[in-house]
Parts: sequence; structure tokens; C-alpha cells
Amino acid sequence: MRLIADDSDYGPGVTRHNKGARVRPLPSKMTVRFHVPPAMLAKDRSVTVIDFAAFIGRLATSSGDTILPFFRTSLTIDNKQPGRDFDPVTEADRAAEAVMRRLIKASFPQHGIIGEEFGNEREDADYVWVLDPIDGTKSFIAGFPVWGTLIALLHKGAPVFGMMHQPFIGERFSGDNGSATYKGPSGERKLGVRRCAAIKDATLFTTSPLLMNDGDRGIFEKVQAEARLTRYGGDCYSYCMLAAGQLDLVIETELKPYDVAALIPIITGAGGIITTWDGKPAQNGGRIVAAGDKRVHEAAMKILNA
Repeated sequence: MRLIADDSDYGPGVTRHNKGARVRPLPSKMTVRFHVPPAMLAKDRSVTVIDFAAFIGRLATSSGDTILPFFRTSLTIDNKQPGRDFDPVTEADRAAEAVMRRLIKASFPQHGIIGEEFGNEREDADYVWVLDPIDGTKSFIAGFPVWGTLIALLHKGAPVFGMMHQPFIGERFSGDNGSATYKGPSGERKLGVRRCAAIKDATLFTTSPLLMNDGDRGIFEKVQAEARLTRYGGDCYSYCMLAAGQLDLVIETELKPYDVAALIPIITGAGGIITTWDGKPAQNGGRIVAAGDKRVHEAAMKILNA
């Protein structure tokens, strides 16, 4: 995935092939193909093509190398919301996000960063990285490998590239809104959602209804009553399995931007649809509904908004 950027968007070391960032300047009149709305192309200025996909791969590798030594070990676990619901964080979360932030700042000092563990920096920049070092920390601390590192790149507020990396299994799901790709032990292939005509034929996932408030849980249960099969758990993996054509519908609430931003280009690139319950763009989080088939999405929306 290659995007257009100002020369000021990246550090001077990047243009000298800084450890695989693979950035090279091109003449301003060269035609470039990429899956970003044409309005993002500025006029009458020199442009640079940046292979952000390669850089995101480097972020994923570095974060995975940081996380794996902690997985299935005795960890110190802190609760980010003492006295409220258990919201665990570990040294693996913090260390992985710190590594990714250092790489981004060294390569793209003008870019913004939104991260789960260390807050926001320059979030009004044209390019903003959205990081969740371990999405599914509760599974992580229990030793289950249904967690992943989420890395998203926003341009002018819209997610243009996303990756979910699971280093223990060795799987990567990535997308740029125009296509989506799986890479793992079985090789590399394009991702594509599956057709599903109605909710009565659908497999529905949510991380846990217990994470919903009473009102939202009651609404979710109405959709659940219509689905052929409902399963709980999965966190980010549920969305990736939807993109891979293994399930049909994901419904969740209370998501943060870093929980969902990276998943949007993957699902959209695989041919799916993801919005808020009221049909708005999903990148700000909140109540989210994702579907592989627009017919299932429309049917779920009718129930969610009845």
C-alpha cells in the first residue's frame, strides 16, 4: 500500500532506506495507484510515495518480538480501572506500544499517534497512527492466543490501512479498503467475505454480552435470537474471521478508536461493511456492527434500531 505524503511527513533518515521503510521520492507528475479517495491527492506540489505497508510490517515484527517473551509467563497485571470493571494491562502492552512509538517518531516525526497505553500525540496531524499493542489482553493473560496487535494509519481522519498481527500463531491480516490479505503458516492469500442472505443463516460473534450495558444487551439479544449460531470471545480475531469468510456478523459496544480503526480497512478491503449501530463511520468506536454481506448488515441494523 502506497500513499501520497508531503516531504515533511517523514524524517530525513527514511529517504535513505532507513531499515526497510522503503521510501523514495518520485516526480510530481508520476501517476500513482492506491486505494485512497482521490481528494487526498494535493495539487500543485511535489509528492512522495511512501510504502507504508512495509513500515507497518516492521512495526508488527518489532511489537511481536517484544510481546512474545511475556506470553504464557507469570506476569504482573495491573487494573486500569480499580474499583470498576477489570481492565487489565501488562508490561507487554506497555513495552510493545513504546517500541512502535519510537519507530514512528524516528521515521515520521510529523505524524500523530493515538495509543491505548500512552495517550495521544499530534492527533490533528494529516497522518495519524492508531495503536493497540494487545487487543484481547484478557485472553493474553489467560494464555489463549486469541489476541492481536492492531496497527492503523489514518489520513485526514479516515483509516486507509490496517493490520492485525498475531505473533504467537504467526498470522497477519491487513487491508487498505480496496483489498485485504492474509499471511500466515499456510501461506499468503486474498481475503474475502462470504455471502449470507439473512440473519437466520448467519454466524454471529461478540466478545461478551457482559461488556454491554443492560439496554444494549437487551437489543443484542434480539439479534442473537434471530441468528443461526452465536459465539462469544475473539476480540479482534472475530473481525478478521469475518473478513476471511468464516463468520457473518460481529456486534459490539463500548469500543475505543484503537479497538476498531485497524479492522476497518481489512473488513472493507475484503468486501464487508462496518459501521456504528446508527450507520455512521466506525473509526471513532462506540457501538459497532460489522457484516460480510450487506443484506445481513441491513437486517441487523433494523433490529438494533427498532
